[in-house]
Amino acid sequence: MNEQYSIKVGAKAFVLAFAIILSLMIVSGILTRVVPAGRYDRISVEDREVVVSGSYREVSAPDYPVWRWATAPGEVLFAPGNVAVITIILFLIFVGGAFTILEQGGILEEGLRYLVAALGGRRYLLMALLMLLFMLFAALLGIYEAMVPLIVFIVPLAHILGWDSMVGLGMSLLPLAFGFSAAITNPFTIGVAQTIAELPLFSGAWLRTIFFLVIYAAVFLFVRSYAKRIDADPTRSLVYDEDEPLRTRYRTVAGMGGDASDADEPLPTGRAELTPPMRRALLWFGAAMALAVLFVLVTSRNPVLSDVAFPLMAIMLFVGGVGSGLSAGMEPRRVAATFGRGVLNIAPGIVLILMSMSVKHIVESGGIMDTLLYRASNLIAGSSSLVAAFLVYAVTLVMNFFVGSASAKAFLMMPILTPLADLVGITRQTAVLAFGFGDGFSNMIYPSNALLIIALGFTVVSFPRWLRWTIGLQAAVFALSMLFLAFAAITGFGPF
Repeated sequence: MNEQYSIKVGAKAFVLAFAIILSLMIVSGILTRVVPAGRYDRISVEDREVVVSGSYREVSAPDYPVWRWATAPGEVLFAPGNVAVITIILFLIFVGGAFTILEQGGILEEGLRYLVAALGGRRYLLMALLMLLFMLFAALLGIYEAMVPLIVFIVPLAHILGWDSMVGLGMSLLPLAFGFSAAITNPFTIGVAQTIAELPLFSGAWLRTIFFLVIYAAVFLFVRSYAKRIDADPTRSLVYDEDEPLRTRYRTVAGMGGDASDADEPLPTGRAELTPPMRRALLWFGAAMALAVLFVLVTSRNPVLSDVAFPLMAIMLFVGGVGSGLSAGMEPRRVAATFGRGVLNIAPGIVLILMSMSVKHIVESGGIMDTLLYRASNLIAGSSSLVAAFLVYAVTLVMNFFVGSASAKAFLMMPILTPLADLVGITRQTAVLAFGFGDGFSNMIYPSNALLIIALGFTVVSFPRWLRWTIGLQAAVFALSMLFLAFAAITGFGPF
């Protein structure tokens, strides 16, 4: 068995992420000691809790001792909303186990070899098309979590094409996150927010489409520029040393050696024939993933049904991974052992997921979540229309640190932001636009975002290295989103 594992959480990456998230937990705990507790009334709307605007009141601080900050990661498994946490953990387990089977059984390498031989096109055209596909899935359908496992394929593909793990993430994770933020008809941000604001569903799509195209261009040029730099000098990769095993391994998959060739040179077209067992394995896994995508497509338009998307995705990953291993001729005992090894390799990521989810748990247990929202709304209420639009954006950025779910954040914030928008003179459509911007872009820099931790855990890229690489792009996208938001506020982006 090949003992090289590309899907594992490295010790260095784990320690860095652990230290960062632990600091965030401590800061959140301190906030519970200095910010007064408060509460909004809530009503049930379509099985979801919605905040009642104007109902905020201060309450007695709950008995939340300091020692419970340390137990918060365990408590989230039993707190309200624990189903989502458990589902994410199971998803991570199945991804780690399934893709380790694909890797150790040689299925991943054979599939990539076949893909590269079949494509035979230009590398940067392939990059542009892949990024557009990821962005469209996220922007139109709100599909984010279901696409995360594909990172495990795209990162090795980036190595085959002569680049590094950063470019692999740039072709997958970045367009997913920015596509979710530059939403056109994303049902979890635009759909839920517009419904609560009583706007026509998916109205105002013309401006969001223009914004999507601008952001796509910005993200593509950013990744392309970095890839060009590696083409010129591979040692300029930000993860050159960490990537050495993967670079050596995957550059030989398609019969390539040395450094990347010029961008205009066709992809190598090595042996494209598959043995019958490998063909069966790839067909089995492809069918499982196709069913998973179909389930997501069916449920993605309904925020309530979307709760089952993640469990279904996890089940299909398990079925696809185990079934493909058996189809490839692996003995059942080896399949089980390989799956277990994959789970162990990814297990440190579970600790990080629990810690990141505990940030929200600490703030809610301390009774200050509603207080933070109330104080932010008071700040918006006393502002001019243009400043108010920017503040809605800023408040959503802050709340996104504590509440990662787009639809949950919409049910929490939009009942308050909607009357505020009427009060300060910005259209409700502008408030929805600002909410959408604030919900997603920060997901790529907040270590409290569980999916970011999962995605980085699939690679050799640590969070600090990731932050260093993307911070400039984040600043540029933030500036672009502010320009579009200013345009919306000034022109009365509507219909109302």
